[in-house]
Amino acid sequence: MDTDSLFFELYRDLPRQGPGDNASTRKAFYLLKNLPENLKMLDVGCGSGIQTRQLAKLVNGHITAIDIHQQFLNQLVFTAYDEGISEKITVLNKSMFEMDFPDEYFDVIWSEGSMYIYGFNNSLNDWKRMLKPGGYIVCSHISWLQDKIPGELRTFWEKEYPEISTIKENLKVIGDNEYTPVDHFVLPSESWWTDYYNPLRKRIAIMRQKYRRNIVVNDLIAATKKEIELFKKYSDFYGYVFYIMRKQH
Repeated sequence: MDTDSLFFELYRDLPRQGPGDNASTRKAFYLLKNLPENLKMLDVGCGSGIQTRQLAKLVNGHITAIDIHQQFLNQLVFTAYDEGISEKITVLNKSMFEMDFPDEYFDVIWSEGSMYIYGFNNSLNDWKRMLKPGGYIVCSHISWLQDKIPGELRTFWEKEYPEISTIKENLKVIGDNEYTPVDHFVLPSESWWTDYYNPLRKRIAIMRQKYRRNIVVNDLIAATKKEIELFKKYSDFYGYVFYIMRKQH
């Protein structure tokens, strides 16, 4: 079994492929002011697109949603059609490392839980060219919530994502990249459990039984369980933070 197929089986049919909730998506969207008519939005790393669909119900415009997992894109297409919003969404199987959209094309670039793949600083720097002057970047991003972090937690996350930083440090990166911070807020802990970790736990149990002799699968399951256990133990110390920022010029 290749890595892509294994990843899809683990996350198949889960409401989300990472922490989040529709209420937080709406809260972040409503912080955007003076949006143009028929705006153009880019959703980077959309996964199965639960936030894409929520945004499509809010925007007066069009969303381009990209991801490298065709199975998730297919789910988004089918569900958007069922909900009567498919005309507002275009899906593309495209890597965030290969985005070739025109300069100053989008009014809003949205990224829930996927920016860590590209890196926070790199994303803000490289994606800016695609954003119109005064356009917004909105992202939910893993962040330290305190300055003093328990050792085992720091060890885990600095291996998973060495760039993990505090909110204060991330706000500095935003300013250094010539964006104006508009607002930020921490996702509630329920955003991790309701549509993500609780369904993921059930999927883990199924896959453990199905692949009990598969070393690769069991290593993945062990790492995923470790992540869940750490959040249960240390959720006061880290979380996903929505950052809303505006391109200065």
